Amino acid sequence: MIAASLILPADDAATEEAADILRRGGLVAFPTETVYGLGADARNGRAVAAIFAAKGRPRFNPLIVHVRDRSHAATFAEFPKPAHALAERFWPGALTLVLPRKADTGLSDLVSAGLDTIALRVPSQPIAQRLLAAAGIPIAAPSANPSGQVSATTAAHVAEGLDIDLILDGGPTQLGLESSIVGFEREQPVLLRPGAIPREAIEAVVGKLAHPAGETISSPGQMLSHYAPRARLRLNATDVRPDEALLAFGPNIPTGARAMRNLSAGGDLVEAAANLFAMLRELDASGAASIAAMPIPEHGLGEAINDRLRRAAAPREGIS
Repeated sequence: MIAASLILPADDAATEEAADILRRGGLVAFPTETVYGLGADARNGRAVAAIFAAKGRPRFNPLIVHVRDRSHAATFAEFPKPAHALAERFWPGALTLVLPRKADTGLSDLVSAGLDTIALRVPSQPIAQRLLAAAGIPIAAPSANPSGQVSATTAAHVAEGLDIDLILDGGPTQLGLESSIVGFEREQPVLLRPGAIPREAIEAVVGKLAHPAGETISSPGQMLSHYAPRARLRLNATDVRPDEALLAFGPNIPTGARAMRNLSAGGDLVEAAANLFAMLRELDASGAASIAAMPIPEHGLGEAINDRLRRAAAPREGIS
């Protein structure tokens, strides 16, 4: 376990210290409403490169840049008409927009991984908002965990995997799933990653969401193997094999698991999303060789939960 990172309660003094570290090119983990982010000054190429080094993240995987508000976002990107409607409805909040990047933004090219787009989000979490205001800079921030592993929803989760300058402890995150990501192809909204805002809520604003036209990685969270525990993950399980842990959902649970966590005994997908990463970590720590995950409905937040489970269960050969 890595335990060298300084962890401070996210009061005003710690937030000012974190802002100073960011302005000086350091790395700070902080809570958002979705998961904890690993932040750096998005204008500073060396600082952004340090994110990739700390996470072991492939350089072709873009980063989300967190900004204060819509006007701040507009200094970095062009907004197609549907993007204005989505920002009006969901910002601040758990929606990331992948937009055409303006020239001469001052942002490091690394945040876009060589693409002509930029992923932007306005977080609603008060600590994240205070940090953005105190630092006065755009903050590049992927999830605060080693690349491909389970995302961090507490400060302790961050400290288990990363050795960085400072972790702001704001307690468990509220939503527990990363942001939904929407991009635009010929101004048609495209769902690049399902997340904490259900597809149905987004489509209520802009109509039917298209699927990405190609297989090129154009936003965070699109790698085949991602969000993975150390143990193997078996999906849509209706039984438990010897020495398996069980990630349950709902009231009817098979018996015989080495360890068990129930995402939601009542079958509530909001509760299940909030518990997903923390419970995966707890079952991984049980020492079981594999984790059996019970079926999750595919509607609402179930789409995002299943996306994370499928990526967690994907083969990891050659993945950083």
